[in-house]
Amino acid sequence: MTPFKRLFDISAALFLGTVLMPLILGVALTVLVRDGRPILYRAERMKTPTKGFPLWKFRTMRVAATDGGVSGGDKSSRITPTGRVLRRKRLDELPQLWNILRGDISFVGPRPPLRRYVEMFPGLYAEVLKSRPGITGLATLAYHRTEERLLSSCRTAAETEAVYCRRCVPRKARLDIAYARRRTICSDFKLMLATVFRRISLH
Repeated sequence: MTPFKRLFDISAALFLGTVLMPLILGVALTVLVRDGRPILYRAERMKTPTKGFPLWKFRTMRVAATDGGVSGGDKSSRITPTGRVLRRKRLDELPQLWNILRGDISFVGPRPPLRRYVEMFPGLYAEVLKSRPGITGLATLAYHRTEERLLSSCRTAAETEAVYCRRCVPRKARLDIAYARRRTICSDFKLMLATVFRRISLH
């Protein structure tokens, strides 16, 4: 990551954190009142092939004793009514502004993967994670709805895992690697705008 990009990330995260603070507090209070504690969900993600970090989101699911892998149809019954709204509008990702300030992720980059998938596909993620992970990216924008559709039809954790590994991981990785080879500040800014307008359209 270049010093300019890091400076941009910090400045934008501070600005958005200040502007969106009433919304962030409102979402936190809504989750607390409607769903109880914990308000936030913490999960390990990888920013390099060997280094993990805690990624923060507003909690959207009922707490389970064990929880691993990506979310598919097998977990849909655990999503709370509040959580469905937060996910649809992407408001559950607001706490990730803190991850940006910490330097864990950037605004634009590949979505940070779970450790288990990095260990399953070491060669692939060694290339993908040459770029700092981000909140949004080409693969996130281009493949999110397809991934959501594919995984929502899965009825067991094993089926979700198989579909994700076979049909989602390779395709998203190819998009992330291709984008990294020709990325510019302008292209990053265009992806951020595309993400904002897509989220606005969901309201």
